[in-house]
Amino acid sequence: TPIQSIIETEDRKIFAERINEINEKVAPSEAVYSLQEAIDAAERLGYPVMARAAFSLGGLGSGFAKSQEELKNIAQQALAHSNQLIIDKSLKGWKEVEYEVVRDAYDNCITVCNMENLDPLGIHTGESIVVAPSQTLSNKEYNMLRTTAIKVIRHFGVVGECNIQYALNPFSEQYYIIEVNARLSRSSALASKATGYPLAYVAAKLSLGISLPEIKNSVTGV
Repeated sequence: TPIQSIIETEDRKIFAERINEINEKVAPSEAVYSLQEAIDAAERLGYPVMARAAFSLGGLGSGFAKSQEELKNIAQQALAHSNQLIIDKSLKGWKEVEYEVVRDAYDNCITVCNMENLDPLGIHTGESIVVAPSQTLSNKEYNMLRTTAIKVIRHFGVVGECNIQYALNPFSEQYYIIEVNARLSRSSALASKATGYPLAYVAAKLSLGISLPEIKNSVTGV
């Protein structure tokens, strides 16, 4: 995976611009760099909002704010961890769905599995029970998000393993891309356990330029 791809997926402002290039949507949000900018962004987006620090792991420096006072508290803490803060329009209550995707240097691309959080958006993934495969998606929704996942991963030029997270409206087929992790993550470890597909092993081989059809599954021997 090119370093530029990692930069583009981690920097929320650049990420939103790159996603818009392929006519996909991220949740309405703004990247800000100060407390006042955060307050102004929240006024434009409308409360409630979610504030989260960029370049952070495990939801560090993030939270929901229903008022300016709540936002100030979260923003001050978040800006202590990161110089960039993301203010998102709240999608609390939407379904949270993830796909694990691998792609090789020859543009072969597969989705290894998808996962669904039992808790809706608003509960951090790290604190939620996750089920693989998804339990409440229709076949149309499953394939819609799968097609998007492959399109996004190809657009960013990811080679190796990648995780893409969605917010899906439970009452319609409307969705937003929450984030893309162009690397192994905690979700990857869960996906490996659930499917028997050794993602870390495969990602290492892909990074060496080996194609997907050439890689034998070390677990199944196929």
